[in-house]
Amino acid sequence: MSRSHRLFTLVEALRHHRYPVTAAALAEELGVSVRTIYRDIATLTEQGASIEGEAGLGYVLKPGFLLPPLMFAEAELEALVLGMQWVARQSDADLARAAKQALAKIEAVLPTDLRDHMAGTGMIVPNFAATGPAPALAESLSLPILRTALREERKLDLTYRDKGDAMSRRTIWPIALAFFRDVRVLAAWCESRQDYRHFRLDRMQALSPLPDRPPVRRRTLMARWRRTLNIPDPDAPARS
Repeated sequence: MSRSHRLFTLVEALRHHRYPVTAAALAEELGVSVRTIYRDIATLTEQGASIEGEAGLGYVLKPGFLLPPLMFAEAELEALVLGMQWVARQSDADLARAAKQALAKIEAVLPTDLRDHMAGTGMIVPNFAATGPAPALAESLSLPILRTALREERKLDLTYRDKGDAMSRRTIWPIALAFFRDVRVLAAWCESRQDYRHFRLDRMQALSPLPDRPPVRRRTLMARWRRTLNIPDPDAPARS
């Protein structure tokens, strides 16, 4: 959890308690140490939060305090990026331009850690020609695992059924998650194939995170993957 996200979560936790709550209870709720709670309480107080109480007795947040604007949780940022990408790629020129401008404005005022996360979410909406309403996709149990693996840059243990119904088990390094009109696809480096591969989420039979991280950063992998497939970099400056 990033520091900005943790402060946001702490404020929300304090809002939910009408009576003083101890640092130990807050630490257990947020999954951090008591010392971290003390430090974050001090940071919020410096930012203008009206928090009453003291160590050992408990804390309560007076109504009316708001964190600085645009303090998003990581999943909220992923949703914003994905939604704006969809509009930018699937709408008319004016609305697409507005979506890109909105993303740029949001990015400009985010704290550094959230801005870095926004720049590297690994969420992709490919270009395609819409030919009617998009079919409803069944909710995938793999999505939360994949988004966390992308965010934390973790290897994954994948059991996969290919289009010929052959089953295989692989260790993969997730790179990007693409939301096509009728299917979701994960781009990844496959250790057994020693190459980039693309896996449909509806063919994933089992998926679990591994403790190891890939030896190469995901942004580097993504850049190499784009070059291999001749996929334009959306952040590259346009040629005149």
